[in-house]
Parts: sequence; C-alpha cells; structure tokens
Amino acid sequence: MSEEILAKYDMTIGIECHVQLATATKLFSPADNDARDREPNAVVHPIDFGLPGMLPVLNRRAVDLAIRAGKALNAEVAHVSRFDRKHYFYPDLPKGYQTTQMYHPIILEGYVDAPLDDGSTVRVRVHHAHMEEDAGKLTHYNGYSLVDLNRAGTPLIEIVSEPDIHSAAAAKAYATELYRLMTYAGVTHGDLYHGNMRFDVNISIAPKGATELGNRAEVKNLNSFRSVERAAEYEFKRQVELLEKGERIVQETRGWNDAKQITTSQRSKEDAQDYRYMPDADIPPIVLTAEEIQAIQAEVPMLPAEYREKWAHLGLDKSVVNSLLANQNYARIITEIQEKSDDSVAKRVAHWFASALGSAVSDDDATPVDVSAPYVSIDDLVELASMTEKSELSSGSAKEIFNELLGGAENPRAIAEAKNLIQVSDEGAIATIVDEILADPMSASSIADIRAGKDKAIGYLVGQVMKKSQGKANPALAQKLIKERL
Repeated sequence: MSEEILAKYDMTIGIECHVQLATATKLFSPADNDARDREPNAVVHPIDFGLPGMLPVLNRRAVDLAIRAGKALNAEVAHVSRFDRKHYFYPDLPKGYQTTQMYHPIILEGYVDAPLDDGSTVRVRVHHAHMEEDAGKLTHYNGYSLVDLNRAGTPLIEIVSEPDIHSAAAAKAYATELYRLMTYAGVTHGDLYHGNMRFDVNISIAPKGATELGNRAEVKNLNSFRSVERAAEYEFKRQVELLEKGERIVQETRGWNDAKQITTSQRSKEDAQDYRYMPDADIPPIVLTAEEIQAIQAEVPMLPAEYREKWAHLGLDKSVVNSLLANQNYARIITEIQEKSDDSVAKRVAHWFASALGSAVSDDDATPVDVSAPYVSIDDLVELASMTEKSELSSGSAKEIFNELLGGAENPRAIAEAKNLIQVSDEGAIATIVDEILADPMSASSIADIRAGKDKAIGYLVGQVMKKSQGKANPALAQKLIKERL
C-alpha cells in the first residue's frame, strides 16, 4: 500500500498494561507468587480454587507497590478505593468472577512522558490504574484444553492510558518507558518472557480531520516492545485497506502472530459486555492517609526521567543513556561518580558501562532491567578514569581493567601493574626509542612516504616504537615525537 494512501488516515492508540506486582504471595491467598518453571497447579491455595467458604485476605504489600506505581505514573493515589466483582464464566476462573476495581481504583489520573528516537517526547495521559487478580491459564491441544491455576490470584495493576498515541513508534516508546518506570520503582520484576508485563493495544483509524474515532481493534497480550510497534503498524495498514475497499472495520479482539507478523481475529466485541459488576462484600475498602502514601512513595528510588535530567549536560548519546538505564545499579553508579568527581570522569565511565552492557532493553529483549548486578567501587572507577586521563593507560587497557572490575576485581592500579599495562609517558625515554627507530634502515621507506604526504605510513613507525618498548610507550606521544622529527 502506498505512503500516499496511508497518509490520508490518522492512527489513534490507547494501551492497557497489566503489571504483575513483585509480591512474595498472591493478592488474596498465601500461595507463592512465583510460578516460573513450576508444575501446573503447584502454587495454588483453596482461595485460588474458589472453594466454598474460602475468604480472601488482601495482601498489604500489593497495596504498597500500587502506591509506588502511583508516583512513577505522576498520579494521585486515592485515599479510598474499593474492590468489585466482575462476573463472567471462564474455565480458568473457578470463582465465576474476577476481583478487580471498577468504580473506585487506587491510582487516579496521571501521565507518562516517553522519549522518542528523534529527541522529542510524547506525553501519554493515564486515565487510571486499578488493582485486580489475574486469571489462570488455558493450554489448548487437539480436541481438549488443560487448566493451570498457578497464575490465578496473581496481583496485578492494570494501567489504562488515554488514546494519546498516534504512531507505532510512539506506542513502542510508551511501552518501553512504562516498563522502565515500573521496574525502577520496584513495582514489578519486569520479566517480559514470563508475562510480568503484558500490553493490550487498542488501535483505530479515521480519515484526517475527522472528529470521531473509528471502530477499534484490541490486540491482546503483547509482551515485547517490538511486538507493540509491529502490531500497531500491521493493524494500521489492515484497517486502511478495509476502508479503501469500502468495507467496515469490525470492533473486535485480535491476537498477534509473531511468526507471521500479522494479527488474527479472536472474537467480536461489537457491544460493551455486561459483566454485572458489584461491590465485593468480602473485602473492606482500602483506606489510606496522606502521610501513609507519602511515606511509601518516599522509598521510591530515582526514576528514569531524573537520571536523564542529571546526565543532560554530560553530552551522552541516546544509545548510551538507554544502555545505562537498562541496568539500575550502573545508572546509580554514574550519578554517584558525578557527585564525587567531575563530569569528564562520569562521561568516560558511562561510555565504558555502555560498551560493556551492549544495547539497552530492546525490541526482542525479554529480560528484566538488571537490579542485581554487582556493585563496583566508585573509588576504583574514578582512579581508573584518572589513570586513563593521564595517559598511564591506553583506552584498550582501560577497558580491559574495567571489565575485570565488573567481574569483582579491585584496585585498578595493581591490576595494571600486574598485567604490565602502565604506559611510559616519559618524553625523554620515548624520544630515545623514536630516534633509534628512525635511524633504522627498515624505516626509510615509511619516512619517505610520510615526507611525501602519506600520513598513514606513520602507523608503521609507531608500531615499531610500541614493539621496542614492549607495549609500554604512550602511542600518542610516540606519534607526536615522530612528527616533530620529520
């Protein structure tokens, strides 16, 4: 489909994100909340099975994490919130209803500022976020299905955005920033592979200038940033093609086929479902004081936007910033170096970290933000940067020692001396070696090339100086002295 046809339409996206809370136990039962690599139906409790007479007990830690999420979302936390019963029958929902918050959610209006690749920012308003329990999981086979209730009762918050997103790239940026916010705030473990965060992307299109949104398709259960972007791209083109053919867009739920890179219809959703919501009589309202909310939110560490602001004057490339943000401990280290040393040292160490970490959390990276990496001594990093600044170490040697520090080693100077990596920057000593190399008949050809304007030939002479000094000479100083003599 031509770009000209696509340009006739606007895309509008709203995203609902289910975030599994990092609690030890489930939302209403004492069952283990970590079902990874467990046998089906191994981490369940009679409350999760919905057995008669079983009464839920609200997990206080889940409430605290929701309050932390409120701060990350720049949102007000409700002083009174309540649980409701959402009635529907499904094989993996034994109670016949889901306990959720329909009318009085714990997190009220907020917003997320998501940075885009071009340096701009898209602000996505958050309508609300509510607490709820997850349902179980169905595994379908040929002719039958099996139910696993390990996930039933897992505590969630569902973050509901306003339809403020108008491109696939912005949808990906919002999902990525939301992931960083929830992991940095300690709300979730952020393991996308195991479904700690799942995105439902609502997409509609309308002719440019239209005042009403079109029928939307909801693409369910996306668990990577790449799939959010590509599902939005595919749906936009699919819906444009339908309208161009004169067909109507059916409001429906669709799934994402990652192998084929297409969405497929799951069920029609022409009318709003009547779930017969009613207050849950077994769970008292959550009542919070302003002091209580403030005390819990004071525990939230620095968030990504604060790091970006603190690093703004370092002149770091966006890819370096994103790499640092992929590791919360290392992001924290850079700010501590800024406080203890100068910006040039912080910038140098930032680039070392970015180089060691590789690319940041990316399209197809389903691993969580690393919050458990070993702590590296600030003093050791500052000393290593200082040694490099003074040309005591080559850039390659500095990276080698840096990687050893990441592995748990200490004392960069001792490492450099043990590995014989200290550069000689004594001009007199290097000058003597330079004179010997220039006097060597084997250097005559390179000297002639340099004098003829072929500057690359100096590489041979510098190499000979490094060889004669057993790699200890400062190559920059050696090059300077060769140029002076020629």
